Amino acid sequence: MNKPRAGERSLAAAIRAALVECEPYRKVMLTRAAARDWRAGRLAFVFDVDMPDRPGRPEAPELLPPNRMPKRGRGNSERGRIALWHALAHIEFVAIDLALDMVGRFGAEMGEEFVSDFLAVAADEALHFGLIARKLRSLGSFYGALPAHDGLWESAHATRHDVAARLAVVPMVLEARGLDVTPGTLVRVRESGDENGARILERILDDEIRHVRFGSTHFAAVCALNGESVENHWKTLVQRYFRGLIKPPFNDSARQAAGLSRSLYGGVAMSEQDR
Repeated sequence: MNKPRAGERSLAAAIRAALVECEPYRKVMLTRAAARDWRAGRLAFVFDVDMPDRPGRPEAPELLPPNRMPKRGRGNSERGRIALWHALAHIEFVAIDLALDMVGRFGAEMGEEFVSDFLAVAADEALHFGLIARKLRSLGSFYGALPAHDGLWESAHATRHDVAARLAVVPMVLEARGLDVTPGTLVRVRESGDENGARILERILDDEIRHVRFGSTHFAAVCALNGESVENHWKTLVQRYFRGLIKPPFNDSARQAAGLSRSLYGGVAMSEQDR
């Protein structure tokens, strides 16, 4: 195994330090520093430490199974707004670890372009979390005030052994779902008069298109290397590792921009009649 030169820190050590950090704002800072140091050439392309099975988590929020999560409800009440932004904060917080683990677990086999892409994703997710945490504070709340679920990390753990499975499920299913639901949330937030919140969601949607595109591009590269059909292999992996349902409505234009054709996900999606 390669070792860093004297005085040089390994990429894996920087990634692991951010992953195991429990305090949210410290995790954000360590993540952004790792991405910055990689871009500046201050981290060695060396994987000399293993990634943790689970990332560091703060004492709050309480993590519940998805089926035990309280209903967020609809409407524009103060409680409903806080619940919405808290749920979004948790998604972005876990997304930091998903991107970091992608780099730390698979970067050695996938190469430097893969590392650069997913460290950029991690830095984006850290920025998103910071924006939403600030939004929560403006509403008189904070991240950890409400329970959250751990389903996103369960998908990462299930695919920890196979980069193709991880790419198929995390960016190409879980993050792609954000492309479908964020526009509707954005419209509701803007109609409520919350222009600051709408701008945050616009930024997230723009970034997530790029994140999903990284996933679909690297998945296609893995398939080409192994002589696999992109569509067939993706469908096989999703059916094997994704426990949920891929259901309409779809944001086809955003998915297309992210490298997801309708023929790819249409074959495994629920029909409108099945919903």
